[in-house]
Amino acid sequence: MARGYAPGKVILYGEHAVVYGRPAIAVPVTEVRAEVIVEDATSRPGITLYAPDIGRTVDLESAPRDEPLSLTVRNTLACLGIEVYAHPLKLTIHSSIPVASGMGSGAAVATAIVRALSEHLGRPLDAEAVSAIVYETEKVHHGTPSGIDNTVIAYEQPVIFCQGRPIAPFHAAKPFWLAIADTGVPSLTKAAVADVRAAWQRDPVRCERIFCQIGMLVDGAQRAIEGGQVASLGLLMDCNQDLLRELEVSSPELEALIEVAHREGARGAKLSGGGRGGNMIALIEPGSAERIRRALIAAGARSVIVTRVG
Repeated sequence: MARGYAPGKVILYGEHAVVYGRPAIAVPVTEVRAEVIVEDATSRPGITLYAPDIGRTVDLESAPRDEPLSLTVRNTLACLGIEVYAHPLKLTIHSSIPVASGMGSGAAVATAIVRALSEHLGRPLDAEAVSAIVYETEKVHHGTPSGIDNTVIAYEQPVIFCQGRPIAPFHAAKPFWLAIADTGVPSLTKAAVADVRAAWQRDPVRCERIFCQIGMLVDGAQRAIEGGQVASLGLLMDCNQDLLRELEVSSPELEALIEVAHREGARGAKLSGGGRGGNMIALIEPGSAERIRRALIAAGARSVIVTRVG
């Protein structure tokens, strides 16, 4: 038996623009995670995946090849050079990561599958290989993924990510704290990404201007994090949110939580991920975490996670 784990993640800065060649910063959120257990199957042939939390069972033989769980297993076995039916296996999947909230639940489950499966078969894969396999699964989930979810989750550390450039992990000179509030509204990333692409096709000059501004904010945020200039991160969050509003990926639920976070003393706040729902993140002081958490719950947040970065 082998177990594989993977954390959630949030994007700090740069969502949507990252699809168009600009940088984005993301960090893992270890307070939530996916877990996959792989065991030799004794009661049935082939490979079967069980997700009891959501009442799903996927039989590899009969599942469509583009079904995300099945695809992840097939791609992992192909990477290892192992025939699909060489080993009868049972995979059990659990996850505490909210689904469709911008926290990378699909990428985390896929990462945990790859880790557990490769470990069970005696061929554990490094972060680069895991990330590449999970990226193929992300294409099914999101259509035109940026690659940031599979990268930050597979490497499990803060990264600055830009398509076409080497992955650049980095460290925070000073720790900072985030409150992550779930609106309770699913964030349909694939649809949001498609709508932004349609807007870009209609008016590329306007959208490229927004993407460039977001990219400059991301560069400034990286310098601030590496330089320990935590105080400036809040303003950069607020500026990033203004630009995301221009891309029309915010929502009334997100805006309500952003307003509450600011009122309760957050230094900055913005949506994280695809938008139109999902999570709001706020830069907070650790001493105000409980007060802000209570206020966000009272304002309608389904849950609030407080996490330390650095």
